[in-house]
Amino acid sequence: MTAHTTYTTTDSPVGELLLVGDGHALSSLSLPGQRTAPFVRSDWRRDDEAFGEARRQLTAYFEGRLHRFDLDIVPAGTEFQQRVWRALDEIPYGTTTTYGELAARLDVPRAEIRAVGAAIGANPLLIVRPCHRVIGADGSMRGYAGGVEQKVRLLTHEGALQQTLA
Repeated sequence: MTAHTTYTTTDSPVGELLLVGDGHALSSLSLPGQRTAPFVRSDWRRDDEAFGEARRQLTAYFEGRLHRFDLDIVPAGTEFQQRVWRALDEIPYGTTTTYGELAARLDVPRAEIRAVGAAIGANPLLIVRPCHRVIGADGSMRGYAGGVEQKVRLLTHEGALQQTLA
C-alpha cells in the first residue's frame, strides 16, 4: 500500500492554516504567506476530514483552552534540528526565551548560535512547535517564517506580550 500525502486547510485567527501529513500525523503546519510553506502538489490528496485531532487542538489553543499540543507528528529534519525542535517544545505557553538562552540549554557554543536560529527557521510545524516563543536578546521580534506580525499576534494571544493588534 502506498502512503499518500494528505492535506487540508483550517481557518484560524491568524489566517487559513495548511496541514500536511499522512492524514493523521502532521509533517507540516504552515501559515498564509509563510516563506517556507510547502506548495500543494498535484499528487497530494485533499481530505477535509483529515487531521481531526490537530484541528480540535488548534481550535482549543486559539480559544485559550489549550497550552500544550499533544499530536502525532512525522519527524523530519537533521538530528541537530530535531534536538532544537524538542527544546522548542519545552518553552512554556505564555513565556519567551532568547536564541542565546536556547543555545545555552542545548550546550551549543555562542559562536554557533546562528545554527540554532537556522534550525528554528526550518521548523515545519508552526504554532504546534512554538518557535514563535524565541525572541532576540533585546526583546525584539526576530525572524519568524510566518511573519513578525503573526509572531506578535501569537505571543499576544498567549499573554507573553501586552500589546493589542487591530
